[in-house]
Amino acid sequence: MPVNLQAPAREALLPVAGVEIGTARAAIRKPGRRDVLVLRLAEGSTVAGVFTTNRFRAAPVQVCHEHLQAGAAVRALLVNTGCANAGTGEQGLANARASCALLARPLGVAAGQVLPFSTGVILEHLPMDRLEAGIAAAVADLGASDWLDAAEAIMTTDTIPKGGSMRIESGGRPVTVTGIAKGSGMIRPNMATLLGYIATDAAIAQPLLERWVREIADLSFNRVTVDGDTSTNDSLVMVATGASEVAVAADGDPGAAELKAALLAVAQRLAQALVRDGEGATKFITIDVEQAATPAEAAAVGYAIAHSPLVKTAFFASDPNLGRILAAIGYSGIADLDVDAIELYLDDVHVATRGGRHPGYREEDGQRVMKQAEIRIRVLLARGTHATTVWTCDLSHDYVSINADYRS
Repeated sequence: MPVNLQAPAREALLPVAGVEIGTARAAIRKPGRRDVLVLRLAEGSTVAGVFTTNRFRAAPVQVCHEHLQAGAAVRALLVNTGCANAGTGEQGLANARASCALLARPLGVAAGQVLPFSTGVILEHLPMDRLEAGIAAAVADLGASDWLDAAEAIMTTDTIPKGGSMRIESGGRPVTVTGIAKGSGMIRPNMATLLGYIATDAAIAQPLLERWVREIADLSFNRVTVDGDTSTNDSLVMVATGASEVAVAADGDPGAAELKAALLAVAQRLAQALVRDGEGATKFITIDVEQAATPAEAAAVGYAIAHSPLVKTAFFASDPNLGRILAAIGYSGIADLDVDAIELYLDDVHVATRGGRHPGYREEDGQRVMKQAEIRIRVLLARGTHATTVWTCDLSHDYVSINADYRS
């Protein structure tokens, strides 16, 4: 069960003017479930994305990058689950391009105006006959499906769909932001480890949107981890349809700050949902690293703790074996780290100070915190003024079982 996370109510995922949604059940891998998603975007929409840095980038990621670099106005997104189309060579690229053409034709747009996305099993080719039928069905469904259907259509090992919405005032005028994401395992960002789509009816100039998507990813999807594995298919895309009266072209424009804050809030909600629904997760863990010399240093310490199997299994067992956290800080890569200056807290419990156990720390206090479903680790490095937050989960028996049985 996800940690303090429920599927969003259908009515809570607000429609975004300028985005039409269609889904289909194409039996790409499993019969009876939604596994094809089409988003048709209004003419004039701006689109920007960030993608995996895994050198084994999947074919659809490569094609997405090509289409965005070419500068054509994006008019549609196509997503399939069940097959990642990764590690598939030239045939995989041909299939990804063919899927764009299959969607472009009935929409009356160019293939280069379609961005393809795939998720699922690696080293398998797309079943193009089933995908073609699914695309046709999803196009026929355009306008009938909603954001909750879309969230369900992109799931793989997720136990529940993930989505979030906000309606705000930007520059005194209403704006809607809605997003969906999928991800439960193979979650370690080096971009944004997932499939994620966030749309707004505001108009955002292309250069600004391209910068915002990177900055927002760094503060949300690039700060979560489940298992330390970076996927071959990671993609985060932001869409601004311009259907509302709000338009921004620079950070200082009226309403820009409120709009960016709403996009970040939805992104962080989705990113945290990935961790709460991490494969086999029973604990949601927030790691705050403060007083670092640089932002990168803070992130390195946060991820050293979050990726440690010994730390993660201790949290699963509710075992306050907290020396494991100190060990992770010590091997995080800070060559001149003064361990005698470090302060470590577990929620409100002061665990370590001046290189050793805090004199007031009691084992039962640590265990009390460890038994909670939500736990906060706080590390003070005494090296500077920079800070960051990383979100992760524990490592349970079920994680092994889920991944051992993934293809069966």
